[in-house]
Amino acid sequence: MKPTLFLLAAGMGSRYGGLKQLDGLGPNGETIMDYSIYDAIQAGFGKIVWVIRKDFEEQFRTQILAKYEGHVPCELCFQALDALPEGFKAPEGRVKPWGTNHAVLMGKDVIKEPFCVINCDDFYGRDAFMQIGKYLSELPEGTKNKYAMVGFRVCNTLSENGSVARGVCAYNDKRHLTDVVERTEILRMDGVIKYKDEQGEWQALEENAPVSMNMWGFTPDYFEYSEAYFKEFLSDPKNMENLKAEFFIPLMVNKLINDGTATCEVLDTTSVWFGVTYAADRDATVARIQKLVDEGVYPNKLF
Repeated sequence: MKPTLFLLAAGMGSRYGGLKQLDGLGPNGETIMDYSIYDAIQAGFGKIVWVIRKDFEEQFRTQILAKYEGHVPCELCFQALDALPEGFKAPEGRVKPWGTNHAVLMGKDVIKEPFCVINCDDFYGRDAFMQIGKYLSELPEGTKNKYAMVGFRVCNTLSENGSVARGVCAYNDKRHLTDVVERTEILRMDGVIKYKDEQGEWQALEENAPVSMNMWGFTPDYFEYSEAYFKEFLSDPKNMENLKAEFFIPLMVNKLINDGTATCEVLDTTSVWFGVTYAADRDATVARIQKLVDEGVYPNKLF
């Protein structure tokens, strides 16, 4: 069964007024998302699903979905603040939905096969899609509790224009993930990659240390676990009182691996990430994409 690519795009049209994800960076106005979808198709993915905001549907269908018609089957699902399990309601004053794993949950009715979750505004690179595509497509039918994460080498994920936030990963001798720690400030200082720890001290990080770029591989049983744990999350008064509390993917994955319910293999990739974290990153991103087109990695026009 061909895996599905699941793009988290519910922030579109709110955080960036739609601009960041729809910014044309390729030679024919291609977005970063277009390159991800092209790479996924090359890597054997058979369907594309987006989670978006319902009020963005019409614009999304015209501006985005239309271009993929005839290339790959596409579906939409929707994330909303009040998309909650029975018996729960959003606290007064909360304005945003419940984070990345809440967004993932929205796909449970349209995704019945192994799937890869990505951000829509990160350029992940062909090799990363090849690694996760191979892992998911080789899973025996009906496989449960065996997940994967693409671990980018931290040296391949930095911005020249400031610090970046990354989930620094630890794994065991089977390359199974044991922990993901979010480090909000990582940058190269005097030739050495460093992160700021909880005490505000700078600590060195190995060049090839694996970091999460939110590129996960799951089987459909992940939805059931997420639904059950989301109810626990919402039952915690602390999360209801904090109007910005979020149900993140690493929170769910950490729970499943710590409980011994599932394993998550860390897949190595040589892909070089890039994205537009800072406005100054845009020109470099345009130049890098053009270079890949000149080298023949991508056609001049994708779709």
